[in-house]
Amino acid sequence: MEMLLSSKGITICLFFFVLSLAAAIEIPLSVSQLPTITEQSHTQVAYPFDEDFTIKCEARGNPQPTFNWTKDGKPFDLSSDPRIVTTNNSGTFVIQNRGIINNFQGKYRCFASNVLGTAMSEEIELIVPSVPKFPKEKIEPLDVEHGDSVILHCNPPKGIPPLHIYWMNIDLQHIPQDERVSMSLKGDLYFANVEESDSRSDYCCFAAFPRLRTIVQKMPMTLKVSRSNFIKERKPKLLIPPESAGSSSSVTVIKGGVLLLECIAEGLPTPHLSWVKVTGNMPKDEPETENFGKTLKIDQVTAADEGKYECTASNPMGSAKHEFHVHVEEPPQWLKKPEGGVYSVGTNLVLLCEAIGNPEPSIQWKLNGRPIDGRTFRGRISTREISLTNLQLQDSAVFQCEATNKHGTILASANVNVLNIAPLILTPDEENYATVVGYSAFLHCDIFASPAADVRWTKDDSIEPLSTFRYEVNKNGTLEIRNTKKEDSGSYACWAANSVGKRAITANLDIRDATKLVVTPKNPRVLKSHSILLKCQAEYDSHLKHSFKLSWRKDGDELPVNSTEGGRIILDRDTLFISSVLLEDQGVYKCVASTALDAAEAEAQLIVLDVPDPPEDLQLSENQNRSVRLSWKAGASHNSPVNESIIEFEENHWEPEMWQELIRVPGNDTTALLPLSPYVNYQFRVVSVNGVGRSQPSKPSLRYATPPAAPDKNPENIRVEASEPNEMVMKWEPLKPMERNGPGLEYKVSWRQRGVETDWNEELVKKHSLSVRNVPTFVPYEIKVQAVNNLGSGPEPNITIGYSGEDVPDAAPARVSVEVINSTLVEVFWSGIPRDRVRGHLGGYKVNWWKTRSMLDGKRHHPEKHFLTFVGERTSGMIPGLDPFSEFRLTVSAFTSRGDGPESSPVFFETPEGVPEQPRFLRILSFDKDSVTLSWGLPKKANGHLTGYILQYQIINETHEVGALSNVSVANRSALSWHLAGLSPSTKYKFYIKACTAKGCGKAATEEGLTLAQGSKGSGRISDAVKPTPKFQPSEALEPGTEYTIRLVTKNWVDNNSIFEDVIETRGRAYAGIYEGISTQGWFIGLMCAIALLTLLLLTICFVRRNKGGKYSVKEKEDLHPDPEAQSIKDEIFGEYSDSDEKPLKGSLQSLNGDIKATGSADSLVDYGEGEHGMFNEDGSFIGAYSGSKEKGSVESTGSSTATFPLHA
Repeated sequence: MEMLLSSKGITICLFFFVLSLAAAIEIPLSVSQLPTITEQSHTQVAYPFDEDFTIKCEARGNPQPTFNWTKDGKPFDLSSDPRIVTTNNSGTFVIQNRGIINNFQGKYRCFASNVLGTAMSEEIELIVPSVPKFPKEKIEPLDVEHGDSVILHCNPPKGIPPLHIYWMNIDLQHIPQDERVSMSLKGDLYFANVEESDSRSDYCCFAAFPRLRTIVQKMPMTLKVSRSNFIKERKPKLLIPPESAGSSSSVTVIKGGVLLLECIAEGLPTPHLSWVKVTGNMPKDEPETENFGKTLKIDQVTAADEGKYECTASNPMGSAKHEFHVHVEEPPQWLKKPEGGVYSVGTNLVLLCEAIGNPEPSIQWKLNGRPIDGRTFRGRISTREISLTNLQLQDSAVFQCEATNKHGTILASANVNVLNIAPLILTPDEENYATVVGYSAFLHCDIFASPAADVRWTKDDSIEPLSTFRYEVNKNGTLEIRNTKKEDSGSYACWAANSVGKRAITANLDIRDATKLVVTPKNPRVLKSHSILLKCQAEYDSHLKHSFKLSWRKDGDELPVNSTEGGRIILDRDTLFISSVLLEDQGVYKCVASTALDAAEAEAQLIVLDVPDPPEDLQLSENQNRSVRLSWKAGASHNSPVNESIIEFEENHWEPEMWQELIRVPGNDTTALLPLSPYVNYQFRVVSVNGVGRSQPSKPSLRYATPPAAPDKNPENIRVEASEPNEMVMKWEPLKPMERNGPGLEYKVSWRQRGVETDWNEELVKKHSLSVRNVPTFVPYEIKVQAVNNLGSGPEPNITIGYSGEDVPDAAPARVSVEVINSTLVEVFWSGIPRDRVRGHLGGYKVNWWKTRSMLDGKRHHPEKHFLTFVGERTSGMIPGLDPFSEFRLTVSAFTSRGDGPESSPVFFETPEGVPEQPRFLRILSFDKDSVTLSWGLPKKANGHLTGYILQYQIINETHEVGALSNVSVANRSALSWHLAGLSPSTKYKFYIKACTAKGCGKAATEEGLTLAQGSKGSGRISDAVKPTPKFQPSEALEPGTEYTIRLVTKNWVDNNSIFEDVIETRGRAYAGIYEGISTQGWFIGLMCAIALLTLLLLTICFVRRNKGGKYSVKEKEDLHPDPEAQSIKDEIFGEYSDSDEKPLKGSLQSLNGDIKATGSADSLVDYGEGEHGMFNEDGSFIGAYSGSKEKGSVESTGSSTATFPLHA
């Protein structure tokens, strides 16, 4: 809640305040009133170790009360003893613990008086205890015979209870007690019968007074037990109660106290005590006894515990009984207490006083602390009632009622204040209140008035009292406004009036916005070990921001602000972060916000998901040879239901300690009938699976061994493998260990030639293969394999057909022919070999071919064979990737898994011409503003007789837009350059050159270039050849102040690469004159000489230091920093740029890959075969180039060199 400040005070309006309508308003001290005792002492003990003792009596009243005391019913003067210290305006006094203070012991009563009357306190008893001591006495030894009964008396001194008595020896060891030896409630030690072992001289009785912090000891007592000549067996005799008490006695107990009934008996053998209630039932089925059954104890005694109780002491010789008549009494208790109050003049008074108790209490009325004299009292008085009519101011008094019986006295006071005053408003004026929308507001107007005042509230300037259902004026004057709204803000007035006068105050009310909270995410589900971030979004009134507080709770307990558990849970204002979430983090997280006016909370249910706990308590039942039932208890699912349970098994013979899955059952099942195999020693475990994952496995079950049996199945995957033509190797998959079913597993193998009437050949083996030799080549056999163990054979096996060993085919394909499809592709046809000549499973056919001659130059080629395989019963196939315009030979052979058969006779065929490959390069030799000279290289492979070239060009720009393509036909097939005119100045062009044969034109080589601007002198010329030796070349006849482009190229034109290009500008004539003038000045010459001398000196120093430091490798330096010009000269000397070599310049940027590609064909790739490098898959798909030697494609530069050389003019 908010606190609003004003000049007249600060008030907090508690919206949850609930006022008791029956509570009486306390009379303000400013009003004349009777004395009222506000504080007093009760029974007081003056302990000797205390420095002083305080007896309190405080009272309030107007006028201020004065105090008087009585002691034991007589006036007591507090100034009569200097050890009594008093305080002004207080009845409390302190007795200092000096000297003898026994005379202060007694019962005190305090009286507080003023002109209106006298108030009286309850009696205050002061107890001054003396230090307890045992008397000094000489105790004579007791001489008894074996079997006699003995009583050792303690007789402890008097002192402040509680009293604890102990019987010990001189070494402070407790005297053992049992049915025979026990201590009574008074502290005496009883022996039902003595034994010689009871003889000792140090029986000591200790009395402990805890409140006095005192333990006292009685003088030691001696007990001598002598052996008796005869056994003194006798029936029990009660020692408590004594025989003098008769057969019954009466016992009185206070209601609510503890009832203790005691019976102690002597006799030989030792008597046994038992208790019964003669009238009615015991409070409990088994009564509570102490002291080895000798004491009956009943706590919290009620009237129902009254009646007759009987104890019986019995032994084999007889019994003794005693009856207790229990009476339950109680001290006085109020039924009705007189209640005082404020009365107006002329009203009537009735005071009631009723009390109960046993015995019935007597009632005595007092007026201002003195007994009422009925003769002078103007009202009516009876035992339980006092009445007065037409009260007047002088009737104000304190009425006391005392109820007394032998168990105590109780006192009740009633202050009767007769007043006649105008209303007093105790609440300060102009109080400011605040609450939030939707809550109740309480505007206080505490009033004291006699006669009672009429209270009404108004709002703002209205004079009409508030009367709607949302407004309620409580009896104490407080205005309650329920379900407040914003419009309830304003000023309110409280009016109080009675017959004497009237008063009014005002109060101001402000309505604030309520606090709202939202926690996100609302109900998160998070995996264990993951993290979660909860955020609390709050909205609250801006006026309340200084009092706004936020906290987090988990399951009702507040979380500390600082991080917890080593930083795993972090609270940061409105966020709660939990890392590595644990299962115990699950719960309700509540964000709690509070302001000065209200509080709000929002919560989120955090659900932690985890794999299930492992199942427990695995039990086996329904044991059968091939099955057993497994039952288990499911573990906790951790908020994700179990989807399924996986039952695993382990056997300790074949694969010990290796768990294998047996079956899976639905998640809600906790039992399963498990199918088992014979001859296995099982144990089982269960794994539960939910949406998070798998649980840890359960603990294993007990082992369960199944008996052996004959095999249930035979081996599978029976097949025949052979490495030799006259051999047959039969193989099969052996039975798994779990399929053996018993000891002594073997395999019965049976075989015979198919189609031949003969007996089965049989052999029993332990392995999973059998080799048979000297069989015909590739003949079908019927084969059976049956599993056998010591207990019998498996089922009748199925017959499998297998073939004996293969050989290579002994015949070649016939009628081989070739159909040329195009310049690189042919189709081969053949007829297959007869089935009986295959001698095995036909793998397919292999086509071999080799190039014999190029028809372009007539050169013969070294025969290098290539092949493709065609799987299956194929009679044709495609051969791709052939060289155009060439002569080939081709053969076909069949093959099996053993190898290839004989080849067919060679077939000759020729491939026609094809289109040429791309020219090696295209270069721009020179350019002008409207023309360009181009040079190109021959194609790497002409693939026929060249018929000429197609030169194309088009305008291009930076936006990737291109102009129309122009064509120039170069009919001269020997031409390798062309001068192209009619171009636009300052325009970028792209040029294309294609080589052509009669079959068509091939792929184009390209180059880009930019013509010169209009008016530029850009005509190029070739200077004389540069010798390899010089490092510079002079160029004359250049005009001053003109820009030139300089290129350095190799000598030939065909393989022409620019290895250097730069743009320079010659000096103007005016600058030359300036330089000539400076060079002839003497000071300039001297400066240059000084610089040269200094340079020479520095070089000499460096040379000397380098020689001292070691040799310098010239070769390394050249390798690290090669001279480009020297390198180019070296290359030229060794002829690397000749027309015939066709090698690229060093430093070229890009190269073209001369990969061979098949020309277009409409044939399906299925027609192609398999090369020796896996060119085709079995399905005929093309996966690579055919095998054999291939000429490497030439690598040519496609752009000008980026090497830069110095130019010396």
